[in-house]
Amino acid sequence: MTTTVPTPSAPAQGRPRALAPQQQRQLLQNALGPEAGFSATLAQRQLAAPRRSALRVLQLNLGRLCNMQCSHCHVDAGPDQGASQMAGPVVQQCLEAIGRLRPQVVDLTGGAPELHGAFRRLVREARRQGCHVIDRSNLTVLLLPALADLAAFLADHQVEIVASLPAPEASGTDAQRGEGTWAASLEALRRLNQLGYGQNDPDRLLTLMSNPAGMALQQLTACDTAAWRRRLAEQGVGFDRLIGLNNMPIARFLQQLAEQEQVAPYLKQLAKSFNPSALCGLMCRDTLSVAPDGRLHDCDFNQMLELGLGAPADGAPDQAPASIATVTREQLERRAIAWGNHCFGCTAGQGSSCSGATTSP
Repeated sequence: MTTTVPTPSAPAQGRPRALAPQQQRQLLQNALGPEAGFSATLAQRQLAAPRRSALRVLQLNLGRLCNMQCSHCHVDAGPDQGASQMAGPVVQQCLEAIGRLRPQVVDLTGGAPELHGAFRRLVREARRQGCHVIDRSNLTVLLLPALADLAAFLADHQVEIVASLPAPEASGTDAQRGEGTWAASLEALRRLNQLGYGQNDPDRLLTLMSNPAGMALQQLTACDTAAWRRRLAEQGVGFDRLIGLNNMPIARFLQQLAEQEQVAPYLKQLAKSFNPSALCGLMCRDTLSVAPDGRLHDCDFNQMLELGLGAPADGAPDQAPASIATVTREQLERRAIAWGNHCFGCTAGQGSSCSGATTSP
């Protein structure tokens, strides 16, 4: 059976371009009073704001070009974002930084990172240097005729695939990502299974990433994972791990909330569900997020809001690295993290990060 790759999703077609980062920051700040903001919440609970620890993950955003245009996308990705792709000189700087920073993991994201011309070069070099490589895939990109051999390439280079799949059924998936996405995603998953993914092979890990509908919080349990396994097995699909993300109030989802006058209610819901235990596992503690222009951020969400790195370690002169071209491990360790009210999205409920929940359910 051949499935047509979905066109830009219906919920996003005709939608105005996402608000500028400054406008988004203002909306998020105004949604909660100063006494209810993220930094104030930490202070009120007498919680020390976590600092960066040793670098573990180098996350490279290769640009916002994507074959899809999903309604919940926090990077405003789509087929019209070709101009956002990481330029060749920055790619070279990233390649050199892998050797200098020695990350355990190189995390390739976008957009659809596979659409970048240097994607395979980055994979090869990161693997050559012993890094675990993650490809954050929308799955449907693997069905594009021009990328017919990509799945086999990923398997050959033992790349972990973290694949976006909102729900274990057609209705929930297509509602967020466009009609036909469910069927196309299943076809891509079956191809990956044939290559050894989703078969408990540590060298070919297939992780599914789910996000809830609308303003609901992600609350995955072992029972949910079992239900996903059962439902997808009925479709002839297996996977290794299921993780979940809360919907971040950034870009398209924030714009939806603003149009529905739900920014403050959603932020208040996240704040009410603040979980102090989630602080320990925040991805901003051991991840360096690199923008397509080479600028550095504590996480992918801060990158979208154009929040730079936090302050240096106590008493240290501020020698903030300007870009991936010059940053060293020493400049990163013990730096403060740049916080904002959107950080409630990562600390609500079970916690939420690029690796899934930061606490046990």
